[in-house]
Amino acid sequence: MKESEFHVLADARFQKIEDAIEACGVDIDCDSSGGILTLTFENRSKIIINKQPPLCQIWVATRANGFHFDYKDGQWIDNREGHELMALLSAACTTQAEEDVELM
Repeated sequence: MKESEFHVLADARFQKIEDAIEACGVDIDCDSSGGILTLTFENRSKIIINKQPPLCQIWVATRANGFHFDYKDGQWIDNREGHELMALLSAACTTQAEEDVELM
């Protein structure tokens, strides 16, 4: 994948994440700056999502672990355990918000 294609795909996913956070009905602050998306919860925990252009990956840091996502067959998939990005974020946000969060 060319880096320019990566940026288009990653930026589209970041926008989808922001839209999903806004629509989920849970109080999660979402701040985007310089290729980094920061989700901040009421308990002050954070999830950091950032682009890694040289690797063409999206990285996610949660309170529990870090994850690296590759673009495969139209989806962002964790390269260690095979989690899909939005499913993983839904689970991580649920844990950190301490209430159900479903990001679609």
